[in-house]
Amino acid sequence: MEFISSFISQYGYLAIFLILSLGIIGLPIPDEILMTFVGFLCHEGHLNFLLSIILSFLGASTGMVFSYAIGNKLGTPLIIKYGKWFGLNNRRFTKVERWFHRFGPWTIIIGYFVPGIRHVTSYMSGITQMKFSTFLAFACFGAMVWVIIFISIGYFLGVTF
Repeated sequence: MEFISSFISQYGYLAIFLILSLGIIGLPIPDEILMTFVGFLCHEGHLNFLLSIILSFLGASTGMVFSYAIGNKLGTPLIIKYGKWFGLNNRRFTKVERWFHRFGPWTIIIGYFVPGIRHVTSYMSGITQMKFSTFLAFACFGAMVWVIIFISIGYFLGVTF
């Protein structure tokens, strides 16, 4: 977390955008802690609240779109070839695919609030060939709600510290 803190101190809003994009794609970055910290920095006057929300939203959305594209282009061949190593045989994959066709858009929104799931939802959206406009609408809505909540938590908790 110290690296992330100094990276944000040095590069500001660009750092927030990049870290969230990479975190959503799947790098082990504590996204919720990052955004709460950003909210605290807003409270302390080091960052602008609205700009932080906008850049965090853009970072999260960019990460989701890249993940969707990767899932769309590479996902199915990788699952067919390596899925058995993770217990994902054809029967299980078909079951997951059917479930995702039924509940996928709502899973994208709810998935933002469950670490690990948020990363999988974008890839699965691409793998299952979810219509991109549907994916984008739900991913952007979820990203905006998620970002506002966690940055606000950091901002308002900053009052107590």
